[in-house]
Amino acid sequence: MRALGLPTAAWGITPLVYRLACPLAEDEGLGARLVSSVVVVTAGTGLVLRMRQRLLRRPRRARRMVRAVPDAPLRPPPARVDGLDVAAVQLCADRDTVLGGDLYDVVGTEHGVRVVIGDARGHGLAARATAAAVLGGFREAVHDEKDLADVLRRLERTLARHLRERPFDDTAAEEFVTVLLLEIGVGGDVHALNCGHPWPYLISGTDIVPLARAGPLPPLGALPLPEDIPALRFRHLLPGEALFLHTDGAKDVRDARGRFFPLRQVLAEAVGDQPLCARDLLRRTLAALLRHTDGPPDDDVSVLVLQKENAPFGIRTPVHPFVPASRP
Repeated sequence: MRALGLPTAAWGITPLVYRLACPLAEDEGLGARLVSSVVVVTAGTGLVLRMRQRLLRRPRRARRMVRAVPDAPLRPPPARVDGLDVAAVQLCADRDTVLGGDLYDVVGTEHGVRVVIGDARGHGLAARATAAAVLGGFREAVHDEKDLADVLRRLERTLARHLRERPFDDTAAEEFVTVLLLEIGVGGDVHALNCGHPWPYLISGTDIVPLARAGPLPPLGALPLPEDIPALRFRHLLPGEALFLHTDGAKDVRDARGRFFPLRQVLAEAVGDQPLCARDLLRRTLAALLRHTDGPPDDDVSVLVLQKENAPFGIRTPVHPFVPASRP
């Protein structure tokens, strides 16, 4: 408002000065009235254009800052990766920066399909840069490291280096990132490492169950990783089964009455109507979330759906519960 005050006053005073100081303003003739009208219209137009310019300058500057941040962009994952159908979406709470602090990716490697989803503390430019640093580290480590635990250690080192070098502010000591790593082998066997992130849901037919209930490790950056990091090992993912990965914004978002989004109930209703593919499930869930919030959410929301090929949702296959197998 201070930036708008001086230009507003200048343009607003122009017609008054003209009226008081110019003799032509006292003339009642047609020509004098036309000149007075031109002065008033010109002053009004200038005022409107000036206000518009000032109001648009901030989001433009924010977009330039976002483009200037050297990062690994959150690109859409491939639609299919080594026998998995993939669908993903992100909703950003900070409209000026376009992208927020959530991250995800799906990469096919010689070690299997490796997946990451995470959430940097906060949102906006600093959170985006932190998420981008972790994402860039993941894209390098998944090809180099045979053990999923070594991938996680690489991410910890990447995050620590980024926070030491970050130029934005002096709050690096308070930053952390929740991270979930998955590895899906050729036969469909699943390994997982979780650092403070919500566990995904397994969708098997019309059953919606958490992948695990074990307590996760602390978020990256909050505490050092322990020396021994055994990955949880699960039985293989069957054709038609899927994993629904999400950030905490998908469950913590509230409606106007303060009620949380019933994610599990929405998933059950979506798969219970008819057989669905990964993209259909994602579209229905996103539509329900936007109805719940009546517009863009107040927190970043990311969703990633991985479905084993050969069968859609809603076709029930008799299987054993999806529970952790023995540790490797």
